[in-house]
Amino acid sequence: MVSFLASLIESMVRIREEGIEKKGEVAGYGNSGWTMREIGRDRSCLGSDSRIVVCGEPGLRQPRSGGSSPSGLHSSNGFDGDDIIGKMLERNRLRNDQLQRSSAVRTYVIRNLEGKLAAQAVVRVDYEAPDKKTFNKTSEKGSAIVRHLVFDRLIQSEGETSAGREHHNSAITGANYTFALAGEEEVGPYHCFVLEATPKRKDKYLFEGKIWVDAQDFAVVKIVGRPAKKPSFWINHADFVRQYQRIDGFWLPYRDETSVEVKIYGRRIFTVDHQQYVINPASPLQADTGSDPDD
Repeated sequence: MVSFLASLIESMVRIREEGIEKKGEVAGYGNSGWTMREIGRDRSCLGSDSRIVVCGEPGLRQPRSGGSSPSGLHSSNGFDGDDIIGKMLERNRLRNDQLQRSSAVRTYVIRNLEGKLAAQAVVRVDYEAPDKKTFNKTSEKGSAIVRHLVFDRLIQSEGETSAGREHHNSAITGANYTFALAGEEEVGPYHCFVLEATPKRKDKYLFEGKIWVDAQDFAVVKIVGRPAKKPSFWINHADFVRQYQRIDGFWLPYRDETSVEVKIYGRRIFTVDHQQYVINPASPLQADTGSDPDD
């Protein structure tokens, strides 16, 4: 999850760096509000491989203030942060074993703070266990440069990670984080344990922030945080929110939102909406070729 955020930030940096190579000309990003100028042939290139995200559900609201009760939580349930994460990992393994295939439609969008659209792409994502993902872009608009440097590279990075060609040790486990139980809160229809997550090392693939875990299913409902390590000289701030929804017993992304403040260009808002899920259909998902299935 956080590796996706790192990839997004890297892509934003690449816009800042690579997009300026236009043989000395000003490179305009259409009507997107992105403008870049050449800063010299001997510019330094910052590279890394990375990725990001956020989720939610229709009607999903932010936790109500005053909903925390740390002392009551310990006395009534006897859980600490490590207990909750342990149960979450166990339940996740069971859910992953049961998820054989799925499909969803994602809408990738980048806007500035005034809401002006920079770029948008709609992509169908098909998953087949254990690790196969395919991506089919169905529509796009806005800056071609932004779509290529951000959306296309995010999709490529996710495909490489799912195929095992790229791996980052960013899992939400005790090996990477310490967890402190902060209380209980309601997130929409879900009653959640709230955990404060502190990374055990400064790593751009880890985050610091909070995790909301459903008290019944022991599944992540929401994550709010920022990278544990500043990802680039060009990035002043980066914050993300990821929220999940429960569909047919599985907890799946609904909406990712990341706010990135880039030097010179200011703050940009990146969102991914995950919709139209189809879970474990009777036959493998495939594109309609118009052929007779009995042929």
